[in-house]
Amino acid sequence: MQADLTTIQDLSIFERDEQFSVFHFLDQTKTIGGREWLESYFKKPLATLEDIHQTQALLKKFTAVSHQWPDDISNGTIMVVEKFYQSGISGLPERPTIINAFSYKIFNVSDYSIIRYSVKYFIQLIRGMHEIDLLLNGNDNPLILQKLLNEVALLLKSPGIDEIKKLDYKEKLSRVKILFFANYFLHQYKSACFTLIQLFYRFDGYMSMALAGEKFHFSYPIFYDDPWPHFEAKELFHPLLKIPVAYPINISHEKNFLFLTGANMSGKSTFIKAVGVAAYLAHLGMAVPAASLRLSFFDGLLSNIQVADNIVKGESYFFNEVQRIKSTIIKISNGKKWLILIDELFKGTNIEDAMRCSTVVIEGLLKMKNALFILSTHLYEIAETLQHFPNIFFHYFETNIENGRLVFNYQLKPGVSVDKLGYLILKNEGVVELLDHIKV
Repeated sequence: MQADLTTIQDLSIFERDEQFSVFHFLDQTKTIGGREWLESYFKKPLATLEDIHQTQALLKKFTAVSHQWPDDISNGTIMVVEKFYQSGISGLPERPTIINAFSYKIFNVSDYSIIRYSVKYFIQLIRGMHEIDLLLNGNDNPLILQKLLNEVALLLKSPGIDEIKKLDYKEKLSRVKILFFANYFLHQYKSACFTLIQLFYRFDGYMSMALAGEKFHFSYPIFYDDPWPHFEAKELFHPLLKIPVAYPINISHEKNFLFLTGANMSGKSTFIKAVGVAAYLAHLGMAVPAASLRLSFFDGLLSNIQVADNIVKGESYFFNEVQRIKSTIIKISNGKKWLILIDELFKGTNIEDAMRCSTVVIEGLLKMKNALFILSTHLYEIAETLQHFPNIFFHYFETNIENGRLVFNYQLKPGVSVDKLGYLILKNEGVVELLDHIKV
């Protein structure tokens, strides 16, 4: 699925302030390298439905063994192994014996200390990957997982590694064995060792995705190989909210355009982002924040939520809104399945102009049956002119006033909101009073 940088930013998949980052919230990795692999993975939604099914099966396998996952390998383990290769150790006896091992310890005190310390962590790495290999192997593994395990098995297949796997966990190694293993790792296993570490990072990333789904009570979506776009969710919620409100949504090619209204702060933007985040995670092969989600595979996801002006180029906010809509129309005209999320069209111009521009754009988009659209707006007046289109439907977020205060229930209801509550918010926040007390 295609998702450009603007869409990824709009959905807060990544944010500098990590408390607002979906990736940071879901990250359960144990190593720096695992986190880096996962971050790279999150930037590229999967390209085919088969890739998604394979990844879902893999993550379910990881979930099933998560409570048995070995803890031998940590950041510290990998750091020691990597520093060993940077330490410049030399002069190791090719064939350690009791005599030359004793001699090496006496005349190379510093190097021997590093070797003895490092070998212990090499053994932890080998044992940990061996345990993971045993834990994950099975006849029902998806191809993507089995290929990785085959690679691990190949890297753990040599006389030197076999000897490590047979070691008693509490066995104290002799000087001869310590130097033998150091020689082997330094001169014969360097390339294989770094490959093994990269594979562990990938396993760490996959386990993170599996643990996140389990920890936050997500569910795996069901994909349909359907020529028409479809998105149906029950109890969909935004994962970053501490106390989220769950929404239902059903949008298909028969009713492929959701026209969303409601007052400021009523929940429109959060809802749109919740849909986008769920679709994005689904196309990573992950479980999603919903009780259930059934959807088609989308060729692309595009959003128009946080458009900005460009002072350097002399481009106005409105101009960039127009350019974003233009590029969206060009992209989705290819006949493939798209999910389009638009939050407040044409905020950068006056109301009359915004109404005219919005109506023209919406009427044009309604001709496209290959895409699903969710559009929020304050311009409820244009809803009446769109009622005759058979594929548009209208929902709103309800806002009540109790004792002069706004009450948001964040419930999605059929219909159009005509609330005009901006002045009340201004007043309740004390702005009107501040202005009244300004002395001339």
